[in-house]
Amino acid sequence: KGGNLHSELKKYNREINKRRIGIEHVFGRLKTFKILAGRYRNRGKRLGLRFNLIAGIYNRELSKK
Repeated sequence: KGGNLHSELKKYNREINKRRIGIEHVFGRLKTFKILAGRYRNRGKRLGLRFNLIAGIYNRELSKK
């Protein structure tokens, strides 16, 4: 913390942050579905199915833009 970074490390950190912000935006959009925003309290078997359905809805919205 507070130390100087080499230019290569700064470039590497910038690349990681560019990818991370995109992922964080996707998580934020997915959390508009309340089932993903809080603790999942239903059967574990169906979590994958529900997550895939929500991801499909999200991908369809992206394709419309």
